[in-house]
Order: sequence, then structure tokens, then C-alpha cells
Amino acid sequence: MRNCLNIPALLAVLAMLLAAGCDRGDSFTLSSETDESFYRQGQQLSKQGRNQEALNAYLKVIAKRDDTAPESHLEVGLILLRHVKDPIAAIYHFRKYLELQPNSRQAVYVRGLIDTSKREFARTLPATPLESQADQLEKQDQIDRLLRENDQLKAELTALRGGVTAPPVRSRAALENAGAGAAMITLQTTPAESSPPAAADESPVTYAPLPSGPVEEDPVVPAGPALTKPARPTTKPATTFGRPTTANSGRTHTVAKGDTLFSLAQKYYGSRSKWREIYAANRDVMPNETALKPGMQLKIP
Repeated sequence: MRNCLNIPALLAVLAMLLAAGCDRGDSFTLSSETDESFYRQGQQLSKQGRNQEALNAYLKVIAKRDDTAPESHLEVGLILLRHVKDPIAAIYHFRKYLELQPNSRQAVYVRGLIDTSKREFARTLPATPLESQADQLEKQDQIDRLLRENDQLKAELTALRGGVTAPPVRSRAALENAGAGAAMITLQTTPAESSPPAAADESPVTYAPLPSGPVEEDPVVPAGPALTKPARPTTKPATTFGRPTTANSGRTHTVAKGDTLFSLAQKYYGSRSKWREIYAANRDVMPNETALKPGMQLKIP
């Protein structure tokens, strides 16, 4: 009889214990992520600029709470993007935040961070479709550079001619025309040398100059300079085409932490699209485009 009375009492005690356990579980799941000690520690370390330590603190919150730590995922993504320079890992944590908080107020902001991370990653991959805009800028810079060099060549040719009224750049057609003009002069002068004997036969005044020697020598004297003049202008422009138009600047740069070919091109040329010129000038020390190391000496062309 006593055993029968004790069974209901035991069941009542068991029910109370189960209820207390459920209350404790609910209180744990409803606790705020921002109240975690590691999360508060990460906030303080971030304010002090100790980003690596803050990153470790936020990762501990994620490991503890699993899929209930969206704010820690967001903080980890920001540190990876801005300080660690690892946009791929940052994208993972940003997407994890959106998965846990798709309708939060910061959802639009986080989607913008994902786009920024993609652009940062695209800058580290040369010759990709995402670089089409940069390629267009690079082509435009090359066109502008060629036009400037062409104008400089024209100015140098004009100055070297010293006021000669010839076109700035002699093409092959112009040189052929100059040769044809010289040939025409020679053709005109050769009949002039043979004309005096014919004129002496037909002219009625042929009896006045008795000696015929001086008559033959007169056309020979002006014929010499007439034949040599066309050859002189053609030799002057020929010396200008072999002159170099540019020279090596001799600048060098010591690679610091965080330097990239894009940042160096922006620093020295004002255009990120000129990174390939720096890379081409340093192929002897760079096996690939991402082989920059702190302390490396680079030539700036």
C-alpha cells in the first residue's frame, strides 16, 4: 500500500525536474549574443585596433553558439575584408549573416559588403572578364601616350629641319616623289648639254664666237650644283628616325606590407590599369603577378 502511495509522489517530483530543465534550456536559447563575454571582448579589442585578437574572440562566439551568432559573423567578415584582406572568407561570413538575419535592417548594407568583396577579389585576378573596364582604361591610356609621342616626334623633326618647308614626317611616297624630282632635273639638264651644238648650227649669229670650246663649257658649270642639291634634304630626316624617344626613369620602389601592383600603378601613374608595365619591368624578380613580398626592390619604368 505504501508503494502505491509513493508512485504518484515520485511522478510529481519527476515532472517538476523536467519543467525546471526546460526553463533552463529556454533561458539559454533566449540569451542575447551581445551579452556573451567573448563578444564584448571582441568589441573592446576592435576599438583598440587589435584586430587579430578581436577576430579570435568573435570566432569563439561562433563556435559556441553555432547558428545563433549572426552579429559575430558580421564582425568577422568586416575584419577579414578591411584588415586581413581576405575577401573570399569575408563573403562566407556575410552570407552567413544574411542566412540567419535575412530581414534585418542591415541586410542591404551586408549585401553591399558582398559586392565590395567581389570587386576586391576581382582586382587580384588580372586578365579576367571583370577587368573589362580597366582594360578599356588601359587601352585609352596607350592611345593617349602614342598620340603624345607622335606629336613629340613631329616637333623634333621640324626643329631638326631648321625651317625647311617639307612635311614633318617623310613617308615612302614622299621620298619616291623626291627621287622622281631629282631624276626629272637630270633629264632636263642632259639635253641642255647637247643643245648648244644644234643651236650653233641653226642660229644666224653663229659666226660671232669663233672658238667653240667656251660654248660647250658654259652649261657644264651650273649643271653640277643642280644635280647635287636634291640629294641633301633627303639625308637630314634619315638621322632622326633612329633617335630614342623615351628613356628609363631609374626609379625604384621598396615593397611594403599591403602593396599591390594596382596600388603602385595608382601611386606612380595615377591609373590602376598601368600595373602590367610595372610587372613587365620586374619579370626577373617576379615569377607571377602576385609574387610581391615586403622588402622587394621594384623598378618603376
